[in-house]
Amino acid sequence: MIRIMKKKSILRILPVINLLILLTLVFAGISYFQNIYLFIVEMAVAVVVCVFAVVRMITLQRDVHNYFTQLTQEIQEIGSDSLDRFVLPLMVTQDGEEIVWYNEAFRNQVLKGTDLYGEEPGFILDDAAQETLKTEKQATVHYQGRVYSVYEYKTHVHGLPQSLYFFFDATRYEQVAQMYKQSRICVMFIQLDGIDFVLKNALESEKAEIIGAVERQIEAMTKGINGFFQKISNDKYVLILQQQALDGMAQAKFPVLQSVRDLDFGERGTTSLSIGVGVGSDSIAESVNMAKAALDMAVSRGGDQAVIKNGDSYTFYGGIKQATQISSRVRTRVVANTLSKLIAGSENVLIMGHRFSDMDSFGAALALCRAVQALKKPAKIVLDAEKTLAKPLVRLAVGYDIYKDALIAPEKAASTVGKRTLLIVVDTHRPSFVEAPELYRQAQTVVVIDHHRKTVDSIENALLFYHDPSASSTCEMVTEMLQYMGNNLVGKLEADALLAGIMLDTRNFVLRTGTRTFEASAYLRSRGANPVQVKKLFSDSMETYIARSQIVSHARIHGDCAVAFCQEQGEIARIASSQAADELLTISGVNASFVLYACGDEINISARSLGVVNVQVIMEQLGGGGHQTMAAAQLEHETPEGAVQRLVQAIEQAREHSGVKPS
Repeated sequence: MIRIMKKKSILRILPVINLLILLTLVFAGISYFQNIYLFIVEMAVAVVVCVFAVVRMITLQRDVHNYFTQLTQEIQEIGSDSLDRFVLPLMVTQDGEEIVWYNEAFRNQVLKGTDLYGEEPGFILDDAAQETLKTEKQATVHYQGRVYSVYEYKTHVHGLPQSLYFFFDATRYEQVAQMYKQSRICVMFIQLDGIDFVLKNALESEKAEIIGAVERQIEAMTKGINGFFQKISNDKYVLILQQQALDGMAQAKFPVLQSVRDLDFGERGTTSLSIGVGVGSDSIAESVNMAKAALDMAVSRGGDQAVIKNGDSYTFYGGIKQATQISSRVRTRVVANTLSKLIAGSENVLIMGHRFSDMDSFGAALALCRAVQALKKPAKIVLDAEKTLAKPLVRLAVGYDIYKDALIAPEKAASTVGKRTLLIVVDTHRPSFVEAPELYRQAQTVVVIDHHRKTVDSIENALLFYHDPSASSTCEMVTEMLQYMGNNLVGKLEADALLAGIMLDTRNFVLRTGTRTFEASAYLRSRGANPVQVKKLFSDSMETYIARSQIVSHARIHGDCAVAFCQEQGEIARIASSQAADELLTISGVNASFVLYACGDEINISARSLGVVNVQVIMEQLGGGGHQTMAAAQLEHETPEGAVQRLVQAIEQAREHSGVKPS
């Protein structure tokens, strides 16, 4: 083997020397017919070149002989015996760039009898494996259908760095590990969404028919798998299955979601499934707990989806149908009473919404501030007045004496936090989205009131977490709560603010509206809310109108989604982008719209939907969140072109996971 390597190394320099001699002779021949003196000179040069070539060949051959002689000696010294007869396959590279030697075991077992001396090792050690070996000294590689555990040993031969790679065939162990993984027990909880509403006032025979139709779809999913299926309550089921069966369901995007979604019970409406799966644990008890957490996540996100929890990570499938609105006020009354007690036991109250607050966020905060003051406790609204999208409402509020000193900047709010300070977070449940994250970390008592679908990185230490994804807006939730917290807690200004928030998130009562939405609006009207005054809060400047029109005119269609980029900067871009996203939904064939705009070194995205496309899932892939029909995201250190490309990729990935094709 060493002789083969010597020959290859010498042959690499031969073409260069031969070419040099040939060129010299050609030029000499040409000169013979032109100038005899020049011919003599060039012939002399040719002789010198030939002598140089011969000397160089001899020197090269001697150096190569010495190099490989020492290489062989030192390789043998490393193993204290001839590594050529070593049982494990062994490969030696020079500085990781060229294969200089391997033993017979490597040649026969790995290379299947072929010779690849002098080649780069990338054909078997890919970039990922070489990067892993830099830190861990062991990597797993796949080559010609086999799996190898590779161990690296570094040394120096003839002053040059050498790497010795020992290959251990782990194919059988990998197969056993894969079989173990595929046979691991997974726990799946299945819950019917809004089935009580569907079965309301139904005859017993009708209830049996409806439940039977749904159960037949679930049972069809369980056929052909090695599992255990059992009904554990009127609307909940448990399925014990193996990882292999679960992988098949996930790969098919859980078709049972669509089959149940397609069931139509006439005037009673439809139902859907919420599925929670716990995987990746050796303990059945832990798998059960993870499945429960996954089911809670699915329900908190509005249902009609499957959530797989593996350790701390979540994977989402489905999530197309809007959440069924629950008309019961029992929970609202309990939450209102609990919040009243927390306010009474606090020293002061801080109310904070999300960054770049809108009418829903600030309107809810304004009404809660009035309620806290009515309960004889000092209250402040944490607000960045320069970045809010509710400036018309802010300007209107500060004209009232009770709100003149009620607004406080985020950087000043931290000094007002004490041990008995109550922090109420409205219209968001993500710590990274609040107006002042450091204020949230400082507060010891936190209350969350939000209607957005739950995300993985939600606030976990809230003493009271009032979350309802079926509500149209946070203002709707606050309106219901205030009716149980006392009399006359809502004045005309607060009624206008709350109605503005409802109108914003429902797009003037078009999307996500239910009986609760209109009941809350009716109550606000009785408290003096003026629709004309509220409409004025949404008035635009001429600059905003022009910017919005330009955004819409430059939009591009991707399937059933419209994507546009706003060229404006500052506040106009922020307002015009959200309005343009709403207006793009009026175009025929557009089910979702996305408008991007630059803000410093960030690219912001406003996403809107008519409900067919879940924009929350798309924005979550980009680090954002929101609701099924209204969401947003921010991309840091990204170019406009790169942001659009990432957005389009997120749209396609979300479409694959939901299993829904563009209409």
